Amino acid sequence: MQTRAAVLHAPGDIRVETVPVREPGEHEVLIEVEAVGLCGSDLHYFESGHNGANELRRPTVLGHEISGTVRETGQGGSLRTGTRVAVEPAVPCGKCRTCREGRYNVCPQGTCLGSPPTDGGIAGLLVVREEFAHELPAGMPADAGAVIEPLAVACWAVRRARVALGERVLVLGAGPIGVLVAQAARAAGAAEVTITDVNPFRLSVAAGLGLHAVRAPELDIAPVDVLIECSGARQAFWSGLESVRHGGRAALVSQAPPTVDGLPLALLQRREIDLLPVFRYAHAFPPAIALAAGGAVRLGELVTATFALEHTADALRAARTDPEQLKIVIHPGD
Repeated sequence: MQTRAAVLHAPGDIRVETVPVREPGEHEVLIEVEAVGLCGSDLHYFESGHNGANELRRPTVLGHEISGTVRETGQGGSLRTGTRVAVEPAVPCGKCRTCREGRYNVCPQGTCLGSPPTDGGIAGLLVVREEFAHELPAGMPADAGAVIEPLAVACWAVRRARVALGERVLVLGAGPIGVLVAQAARAAGAAEVTITDVNPFRLSVAAGLGLHAVRAPELDIAPVDVLIECSGARQAFWSGLESVRHGGRAALVSQAPPTVDGLPLALLQRREIDLLPVFRYAHAFPPAIALAAGGAVRLGELVTATFALEHTADALRAARTDPEQLKIVIHPGD
């Protein structure tokens, strides 16, 4: 069995090729991919061949924000053909201590679709373990289904930050993750959620979703209970910590550099601010789907452009260079 896929051979060199697809094994499903959202990690691999400490060492299919339809099932499965699903791309070993404790997102042996050398979902067909194919509600568009994965990140961040009823939350960065985090925090019962950025288009999208959107240099906010960093701007995080009340919490969602200078440790210590790193998610797809299905989080406004498989390289360039893009989605079947 074969399919067409966007394969990254080297930085800037992505080719649409025919690649083999294996038959689904026991408790696996074959998915016809309908939509794949582009993430910052895809852009990093495309631009430099690196994402954090991980490096492109052989040609790899990118993409981990995936929705599609089950076309074939292996033995022992319960999903039916024709079921529309969102794919949870990070696969743990299931056996180590962290997996047994339920924190499979930090499994030392885990792999992730689209993270070299593991092939991802910008392809016509994909085989995954059934337990990581989450059924979507009837009527949810494929593009929205592809945004469930970043919404799972947002749900996990809000859970890690322990956002509670009536709290005041400040979200740094109005990119896709930041906007989803802000909506998830509001759904968790936060009394006030403020989101900041320097990009006027992103702020306008956030405001259109009913969020309190503020241009970052104009931020003047009373102490907040929770700060959630989604901007990737180190200095913005350091400054934002000044807004956290004594005994508050700060969650770091954006990818951190290996080492940092300037982290205000004395401030964290003096105020006893809990610093909470966030990595992917665990058990977050079901609540993410529920939030989207119930309308508490809106996904459609985040998708600002779609591209066919043959134009994946153009899509990656647009995601990096066009300031009026939030979430670009690839349609492998187009």
